[in-house]
Amino acid sequence: MLETVTEILKFELVSIDNHKIRVFSLVSILLIYILTKVSLYLIKKTLFRKHKFVKTDAGNTYALYQIIKYVVWVIAIGLMLEALNIKVTVLIAGSAALLVGVGLGLQQTFNDIISGIILLSERSIKIDDVLEIDGDIIKIQSIGLRTSKGLDRDEISVIIPNSLITTNKVINWSHQSKKTRFRIPVGVAYGSDVDLILKTLEESAFEHPDIYERQSIEARLVNFGASSLDFELLFFSKNIFRIGKVKSDIRLIINKKFTEKNIIIPFNQLDVNLKKEI
Repeated sequence: MLETVTEILKFELVSIDNHKIRVFSLVSILLIYILTKVSLYLIKKTLFRKHKFVKTDAGNTYALYQIIKYVVWVIAIGLMLEALNIKVTVLIAGSAALLVGVGLGLQQTFNDIISGIILLSERSIKIDDVLEIDGDIIKIQSIGLRTSKGLDRDEISVIIPNSLITTNKVINWSHQSKKTRFRIPVGVAYGSDVDLILKTLEESAFEHPDIYERQSIEARLVNFGASSLDFELLFFSKNIFRIGKVKSDIRLIINKKFTEKNIIIPFNQLDVNLKKEI
């Protein structure tokens, strides 16, 4: 029985010059692939179980797992090539000129890959971070080796080349803390009670369920406009990605309170003088 198995494993499937591919080589590749998948599964389960109980950052855990996954797969592919009697060092040396040509043609791709490694190692950008890239607000869902995937405020998936994040100016709204300060400008008619307006604006923000820190709410008189007293309502919110909806809700509350208290929001008016020609 053992001899039969040995003969099957030594059976040559393909023979090219001095390179022979036996059944044993294919079995070895299959075993390497299975062991790699099982190892990565166990590593992932261990890392995310630790994240669950130790309260580590989910983005950091994801970045660490991605780096480990890429390293493990590089080692596994090297072992697969060795199982086929293909020396990795000889292959790289023999194809050096080809790699130079390919590298020039895929320069942007390599740039994206290096940027992906930087993002995963530095962890300046993490999963669920809210970024402002070229004026668009994106919530990061995954960080890959070449591209990252995100979701914009219209629930549309956006694929971002990693080099765009590392080389351009990117605002990370959730980097330092999970809440960010936002502003709502409001213009009120001249002659209005300033103290009443300040109090009304602060009360309007505090009535919204997402604004729960009363001491962080502040209303200011910022300018004497051409046709209005210009106020600004400042507040902190953790609902960074959906802040447009939050602002709309607060504006509705302000409008309702202004109507109840007879506070007038003016509109621009122009006086046109007609000169009679003599």
